Amino acid sequence: MLTLIERIERCIEWLGWLAKASLLGVVLLVAANVLLRYLFSISPVPLQELEWHLVSPIALIGISYALRHRADVRVDIFYERFPEQAKGLVDMLTGLLTLVIGAYVVWLAWPFVMQSYAFGEGSPNPGGLTHRYLLKAFLPLGFAALALQGLADMLSGLRQAWQPALETEVA
Repeated sequence: MLTLIERIERCIEWLGWLAKASLLGVVLLVAANVLLRYLFSISPVPLQELEWHLVSPIALIGISYALRHRADVRVDIFYERFPEQAKGLVDMLTGLLTLVIGAYVVWLAWPFVMQSYAFGEGSPNPGGLTHRYLLKAFLPLGFAALALQGLADMLSGLRQAWQPALETEVA
């Protein structure tokens, strides 16, 4: 179980690196677009659209990375006062809920990606980006990553909840 958790968390770390790289890409694209606009009075449509669309991987993939590092918002009115076994149970249940919601959104979003691919959907703007299905694919990919992190949290919570019981059996 520990190996599976570690593998999932390594995958989430890699996806977090991808989100960070996308953020750097947005910064560079905005800077290039501003320079092109003010120095040469041109503003290429594909650059503008790429700026807009790179926000998706940052948000959708970055959310699982934030959950992995506990950078999410949590109201700790009761949780901090719980014993370790109860904390593990809460983590297991919230991990299960995250897993179910993530999997459900993947199930709902995937047909839209495939429909976009089948139609060869592109930008409605002249000279805009083609292959919009690649951008739409970040929705199921991001929620699949979130579901994976939910699985890791669920397994970690399960381990934490049952660890004290296993230790007393051995002793």
